[in-house]
Amino acid sequence: MSLVRQHCTHGAPALDAGALAALMGEVPQWQLEGSRIVRSYEFKDYHETIAFVNALAWMIHAQDHHPELTVRYRHCIVAYTTHSAGNAVSLNDLICAAKADALYEERTRA
Repeated sequence: MSLVRQHCTHGAPALDAGALAALMGEVPQWQLEGSRIVRSYEFKDYHETIAFVNALAWMIHAQDHHPELTVRYRHCIVAYTTHSAGNAVSLNDLICAAKADALYEERTRA
């Protein structure tokens, strides 16, 4: 099942290197930076940036898995790691990354 169709679960363990490498192929614009995955989203103005952040907040709330967000005028940087998995990347991080990408695609297609 694709990542975007899955839901986060409590207690997700850290992924081993092989599983992480395989799943990163489903979210190719995300980068592994240490023990987290990161992506920067670009927008035409602050209004569009905040609209994305608001849509992202709804998804985050529904998944109960919260990223670190950095919001700038035309950019939003999203970083995920799973604290309960020892500050490592879990399946939950990749699920939310895929869902964030889907939100971005939906917003930028319009």
